[in-house]
Amino acid sequence: MSKEKTLNLKLKIWRQKNKGDAGHFEDHDVKDISTDMSFLEMLDVVNQKLIKEDKDPVAFDHDCREGICGSCAMTINGNPHGPQKGTAVCQLHMRKFETNQHVVIEPFRANSFPVIKDLSVDRSAFDKIIMAGGYVGVNTGSAPDANNILVPKEHADRAFEAATCIGCGACVAACANSSAMLFVSAKVAHLSLLPQGEVEKDKRVLKMMDTMQELGFGNCSNTGACSLACPKEIDFENIVRMNRQYLSASAIERPEPETSGDMA
Repeated sequence: MSKEKTLNLKLKIWRQKNKGDAGHFEDHDVKDISTDMSFLEMLDVVNQKLIKEDKDPVAFDHDCREGICGSCAMTINGNPHGPQKGTAVCQLHMRKFETNQHVVIEPFRANSFPVIKDLSVDRSAFDKIIMAGGYVGVNTGSAPDANNILVPKEHADRAFEAATCIGCGACVAACANSSAMLFVSAKVAHLSLLPQGEVEKDKRVLKMMDTMQELGFGNCSNTGACSLACPKEIDFENIVRMNRQYLSASAIERPEPETSGDMA
């Protein structure tokens, strides 16, 4: 049998008691970490050691540990979700690191994602965007046969790709302006490309983009960093499509400003 591979790491972990605390980095040396461990399992080892020392464990979010819930959001060495493309932190394995490597672990940095504690941030702003229009309000009835409603394959493929967005917020963390455009465009595309969501597509894109702006997310600067950081590799093309849809919806749905007085 081959011997299990292990490595030692020098961690620099962000510690912050709450939103009002200034926060600081805390150094931790971890030894004999199995390369088969996930990154979150490695943090579990760190927390077990802290608890044994009667110290406060590092707070971080997680749920599924299967790359589908998006709650494991954190920045590793400056990269949202870490160095491996198309991978959430919970599916990032320690074999992607070198022994004695310095690893800096931080929460997602964005004004719209205030820190709750340590590596845990409040991403409820995304929930508010979804509540504004990320749904289908029409009565769809019972589940129809698959071939009852004809959907062009190109539209179905694009809608399915957009629907893989897990709402983790990596796009916001990667953007220099903390823009949520990739997240919003994925949700808009997911619904508007299918017949059931097409009825409300104009109102939806206006409501969701207006809400995004009200919540303090920045503007898109077209660098594409959001798509590169996305663990589901959502295509930047969704933003282009949403901008086009937003302009069209603004002309159709928004009332013209009223004029007062007589024209000269």
